Amino acid sequence: MLPLTFQIPADYDKIRPDDKISIKGLANFTPGKPLSAVVKHSDGSKDDFQLNHTFNETQIEWFQAGSALNRMKELQ
Repeated sequence: MLPLTFQIPADYDKIRPDDKISIKGLANFTPGKPLSAVVKHSDGSKDDFQLNHTFNETQIEWFQAGSALNRMKELQ
């Protein structure tokens, strides 16, 4: 789970209960750089959003490994 916030708070109101959300840019997940989301609505329309995070480099490594424990095991 990623704690993300909308770069533009009003974008939150564009999300509908039956939407499908894809997070883009996780391969290049870096501290201080926003992620992108593509929201596909059930009517076929789409919206793109920028999402902020507060992860540092270590937390990103934990996320990419699946957990802090997994990352520690990788480093052994």
